[in-house]
Amino acid sequence: QDGLNRWWPPTLMMFGPHDSESTNSEVLMRWGIKTKSNDELRQEFINEEVPEIHALGLTIPDPDLHFDEESGNWIIGPIDWAEFWRVVKGNGPMNAERLAARRDAHENGRWVREAMAAYAERQS
Repeated sequence: QDGLNRWWPPTLMMFGPHDSESTNSEVLMRWGIKTKSNDELRQEFINEEVPEIHALGLTIPDPDLHFDEESGNWIIGPIDWAEFWRVVKGNGPMNAERLAARRDAHENGRWVREAMAAYAERQS
């Protein structure tokens, strides 16, 4: 349940912004790179996963979640797009730690790059 609580909102965000706010979806669909819009893909995911999650006895962290008999779709509450854009712009909850780990890995691997460069120099 803890994992679902943590990852449900970001999972819904990973499909991208609503079609009305997606600057690239229309072009990507026209070029055939994407076959469905962000909202279509998100709705398919929700319709497939909500029953599975319920079957596991878990509770989806969305008080507005309900099934619409007329459309046959599970309807979700609003997505926090401000949080989405914070993460996209590099201000996510783990961004500083992720970048620090990347810098550390790069610095700790310096000796390998230097050894490879020295070896390549000797071979030429």
